[in-house]
Amino acid sequence: MATAAARTFFHGYCRCFHRQRLLLSTSFLTNSPTNAFLNFPTFLLPHNRHRRRPFSSSSSVNETVTRHESDESLTSRRRLNVVEILEQRGLLESLTSENLKSVCSDPDLPPLRVYCGFDPTAESLHLGNLLGIIVLSWFLRCGHKAVALVGGATGRVGDPSGKSLERPELDPLTLEKNSAGIADTVRRILGQNATEEGSFVVLDNFDWWKDFRLLDFLKHVGRHARVGTMLSKESVKRRVDSEQGMSFTEFTYQLLQGYDFVYLFKKEGVNVQIGGSDQWGNITAGTDLIRKILQADGAYGLTFPLLLKSDGTKFGKSEEGAIWLSPSLLSPYKFYQHFFSVPDADVSRFLKTLTFLSIEEIGELEREMKRPDYVPNTAQKRLAEEVTRFVHGEEGLEEALKATEALRPGAETRLDWETIERLAGDVPSCSMPYHQVLDLSLVDLSVSTGLLDTKSAARRLLKQGGLYLNNSRVDSEGKKVEAEDIVDGKILLLSAGKKNKLVVRIC
Repeated sequence: MATAAARTFFHGYCRCFHRQRLLLSTSFLTNSPTNAFLNFPTFLLPHNRHRRRPFSSSSSVNETVTRHESDESLTSRRRLNVVEILEQRGLLESLTSENLKSVCSDPDLPPLRVYCGFDPTAESLHLGNLLGIIVLSWFLRCGHKAVALVGGATGRVGDPSGKSLERPELDPLTLEKNSAGIADTVRRILGQNATEEGSFVVLDNFDWWKDFRLLDFLKHVGRHARVGTMLSKESVKRRVDSEQGMSFTEFTYQLLQGYDFVYLFKKEGVNVQIGGSDQWGNITAGTDLIRKILQADGAYGLTFPLLLKSDGTKFGKSEEGAIWLSPSLLSPYKFYQHFFSVPDADVSRFLKTLTFLSIEEIGELEREMKRPDYVPNTAQKRLAEEVTRFVHGEEGLEEALKATEALRPGAETRLDWETIERLAGDVPSCSMPYHQVLDLSLVDLSVSTGLLDTKSAARRLLKQGGLYLNNSRVDSEGKKVEAEDIVDGKILLLSAGKKNKLVVRIC
């Protein structure tokens, strides 16, 4: 009995010790004096039932609320293990500490605060950034808090990770425009998918870097950095050994991102940083600085794999360029089509990494794909619907589905002028006078509009059943445009096969 009692006491002590360490990294840090470089005490603070921790909403990022929770209510609340979920779905590459697996699901500990950074290199995020938002969303779904950090300051330097050349310098106005665009995109996506109000916040690191003097940075941050360690980072080694080399500006980037973690750890109670696998060096720079500057434990890093196709190439580019997450740069229809055209070899993996469908449901789709009566692209359709809904919401998905149906050759959906006009931004278009279009043969119209190169190509396609007017197949070579063919007297939709389409505006 004495042994059992001792064991019980030991486990209880360890649990208390682990709780106090995490509290030091949230409540104590946030409510400490504003001095940016705090020396942590090495003793344990007594547990305070009325502890305070940071809680930010989209309207007030510095609001702090007092929580009154009993130990019993904390213990009774179950929390899903987000690290295990990420690992199961292929969204986990590396952890700075295995302790994160237990910390993230312990109901006796407060929720984690997790951040992911996005540098404003363009006015919108693209598909390569989507995994960061998805991983943040998984933390939110498991009861934690999220911070999306726009790199208004670090974007002025440029992250060398994964780059063979130094990023082009952007002027301040462009950076401000890009920062605002990225912040809006993140708020829109996380906001329409958040299950709890105030569960995430968007910050900009320019707010704390703009008044940081160089001498203070060298004194308080630079003195803790070791050049040998910085040079050993994989992203640095590749650039230093390359023909172009690396500028001092780029070399300091890892310290800038590292200090972001220090600042967020202390001021916002953030204790986890996530990023793509190419961010490992920058993330570990942050956890190292927290230990050295703040003399604190309880900071974790997590990386996820880059988004690649089965052939090893990046998934996120199309023939037209990047797959943007902003509807002003890429319509929900084109976004949807990008996922609808995913090859069978990739669709199962993307269902796991890019959607929130259960593993059981994804398994059922995988089994359906192997059946002889499987309808082609069923899994791709589900993938496209889920990802489009996550990024563009229900309205965006409805718009994409309506446009997909309207542009499908042979579709029975009645076309109207407004529907076709909305599609004009997604397909090539031209304008022609009414008198030139009326009574013109479809063969001649196809060539004069640029849909096809020659009349012989148009005739050949027509005989093969691949030429369409307003989604209706053209069977006769002598078919001419009649007044009733012109939709609402304003517009025509030509199709050469399933993918080659053109809108003709009648003026």
